[in-house]
Amino acid sequence: MTPGWLTVIDMQRVFADPDSPWATPRFAEAAAGVRRLLPAFGNRVTFTRFVAPGTPEGAWRAYYERHPFALQPPSAQLWELTDEFAPHARHVLDAPTFGKWTPELARHATTEGRLVLTGVSTDCCVLSTALAAADAGIEVLVPADACAGADDDSHAKALHVLDLYRPLIRVTTVAEVLQG
Repeated sequence: MTPGWLTVIDMQRVFADPDSPWATPRFAEAAAGVRRLLPAFGNRVTFTRFVAPGTPEGAWRAYYERHPFALQPPSAQLWELTDEFAPHARHVLDAPTFGKWTPELARHATTEGRLVLTGVSTDCCVLSTALAAADAGIEVLVPADACAGADDDSHAKALHVLDLYRPLIRVTTVAEVLQG
């Protein structure tokens, strides 16, 4: 079985819905990659959800002034995992930050020694999580075909930046992760 801990970042309605201001154009393609990986990781999977804070502070105030539609409680429909992933989400980590490298995720990753990051968006939450995990000394794999960016150019640029961190972060494919 593939070693490591799979983290599925923010596969939520707000990023899947084409009518959402935060729609990720290639969400369905990233979802297909995630679906292929899930069986190999069994219970070693964390799904994350980006959620708005109760009261934005600091620079987040300006962020939510720009995106007021998103100031909804964690129970709001836009923050739900998509229907295809919700049934698989035994471990769910909510965070009001782009990066999902929290003490909880760190416990899983350090136990397994490797973190496989998938989801959306490559150029935001995946990137932020990968850099923090790498700084903590965790081997990070990012299968490019199980991630999607705000647009194709941003996705490609983020993958390029991530690959600059080799050997701490390695951009790979779903097939390579499954081969071990």
